[in-house]
Amino acid sequence: MSKMPLVDDFDDIPELTDEMLARARPAAEVHGAEFAALLVRPRGRPAKAPEELKQKVNLRLSPEVLAALRSTGAGWQRRADEALRKAFVK
Repeated sequence: MSKMPLVDDFDDIPELTDEMLARARPAAEVHGAEFAALLVRPRGRPAKAPEELKQKVNLRLSPEVLAALRSTGAGWQRRADEALRKAFVK
């Protein structure tokens, strides 16, 4: 089933003239700043709280340990973090 177009007859829509464009106003001016803010979505993921941020460190592991961790597949770094947390954080 195909969707019906919102406008079925484009002849009813007038072409924008230079005069119309000159009278155009920003959405914030017409509807208020609160409405205009709803139209703008922030980019990316929401920021985490500082206590939730992980820190980057360099860690030297034996080849056997690294191979064993990597052999568990994608997400091995997260699982290593969980194992260390379980072992050392009370």
